[in-house]
Amino acid sequence: MTGLSLENLSMRFDLPGGGTVQALNDVSLTLARGELLSVLGPSGCGKTTLLNIVAGFLAPTEGVVRLNGHEVRGPAAERGMVFQQGALFEWMNVRENVSFGPRMAGRRERDWGAQVDHLLEVVGLHAFKDKAVYELSGGMQQRVALARCLANDPDVILMDEPLGALDALTREKMQSLVLKLWKETGKTIILITHSVEEALLLGERLIVMAPRPGRIHREYRLPFADLGAAEDLRCVKKHPEFALRREEILSMIWDMEEEIMGRTEAAT
Repeated sequence: MTGLSLENLSMRFDLPGGGTVQALNDVSLTLARGELLSVLGPSGCGKTTLLNIVAGFLAPTEGVVRLNGHEVRGPAAERGMVFQQGALFEWMNVRENVSFGPRMAGRRERDWGAQVDHLLEVVGLHAFKDKAVYELSGGMQQRVALARCLANDPDVILMDEPLGALDALTREKMQSLVLKLWKETGKTIILITHSVEEALLLGERLIVMAPRPGRIHREYRLPFADLGAAEDLRCVKKHPEFALRREEILSMIWDMEEEIMGRTEAAT
């Protein structure tokens, strides 16, 4: 069996002073190999918790994650993570950062060198391969992080708000790059974002999560990721269905945020 399956995932955190927080409740989802999923929802709905469980950083209270039929029991190279900040090694240059995984796996440069150089070309950084990462802009650092993740050849790429800290123009360019890499590599990608527009652009599937306890509230299958891989993203945003879905989801999340605020005021 290929693909990723999340089976009845629940996550409960015990609080230091007593009591518990139910972060996720009975989340089930199946992704075929090569699907691109964006995850959206109000703050505190468990998006990052869900991603950390798939990554193997957290063990769920209940349920199981399976990748290609095997249960996920911890972090592994088959699942690569791209964080909001690049989490790069500042004492290494760009090429050394990208090749870190293959080198730590004990592979020789003749086995990984051509692939690393190809990835640097794809993300537009080959001319900067000898630069220290602190000499790069935020957008360039995120491109290094993407290339480093791909150099490990994971089955699944997990992205936690990877473009959230970028300016609007750089963010749009990076969105195009994510779609390009998705099409070229055929990787399964799960992307967490707070941006409704970004979720629509980068998700051939999109799930909206409800507030605590986190659960899947609504799922969409969308054409915009495929369209964006072939044409300018600004043209995609002019698509009539894009505006319709954007307003629908914005209203949905706004109502959830109002509900959360109401609960908070009632508690005080």
